[in-house]
Amino acid sequence: MTALVDMTRPAPASRRRTRSNSRIGAVSYLNSKPLIEGLPELLHGSELVLDYPSRLADELTAGQLDVALIPSVEFLRNPSYRIVSDACVATRGPVLSVKLYSRVPLGTIRTLALDEGSRTSAALSRIMLGERYGVEPALQPLPMGSSCEECTADAMLLIGDRAMLPPHEAFMAVWDLGEEWLRWTGLPFVFALWAARPAASVDGVEAALCAARDEGIRRIADIARREAPKLGISEELAFQYLTRNLHFHLGSAERSGLKLFAELAAARGLIPAGLRFASIDANGRT
Repeated sequence: MTALVDMTRPAPASRRRTRSNSRIGAVSYLNSKPLIEGLPELLHGSELVLDYPSRLADELTAGQLDVALIPSVEFLRNPSYRIVSDACVATRGPVLSVKLYSRVPLGTIRTLALDEGSRTSAALSRIMLGERYGVEPALQPLPMGSSCEECTADAMLLIGDRAMLPPHEAFMAVWDLGEEWLRWTGLPFVFALWAARPAASVDGVEAALCAARDEGIRRIADIARREAPKLGISEELAFQYLTRNLHFHLGSAERSGLKLFAELAAARGLIPAGLRFASIDANGRT
């Protein structure tokens, strides 16, 4: 059986070092639950690790994971990675779980606090503020355990489960980044995708990831019922989020959105330029 380790919770060091045929990392947020439904049963002899997106990206780079659901910007930063399966976390409109809250008019933001777990969303917020308002704010971290009230920045980027619960403070402007991206470009946005490091053996992994995604979509009502109490949100909100706000297939429109994001990020120096980004085909290669 596949071992499941949640790295966002304390675990014995011996469990963290356990390795098997494939070590797979998935995001611990609600948005990834449909992608890993039944995955432990589909991948016998492998280990499934749950962690924050930024940490998964670091662990994949370090070779501690073979395959991981990583921020799309990290896939774009590393030309040796390859996409594994057409399962992803994307949106075709409001995403609900990626929001920028500003205490000042958007064009006057001078400091921006970034959720510690964010990388793709951090790049996206910088691109959109720069392209639309000519703003290049100084950046500061917003640690996982800290609240908006503790932050003194002009604006804050929140992602994942905690972004679904609005802060108590009143803000001058609130951006849902999925909604703003669609309004600006007319394209979907891909927040995370399954990627493999070059030397990793992924025999059978792609089929298992697709099968898990398909099973997750079939069982979204069950997932919403199971996960909502853990997050302190209603079952109805969880179901709406997973069915209306998120999209889990990496299709041609999603790849077009990913390509545009790559071009904009490269132009701003957020990813290397000229490596693989002219056209992303069905295998994620130029």
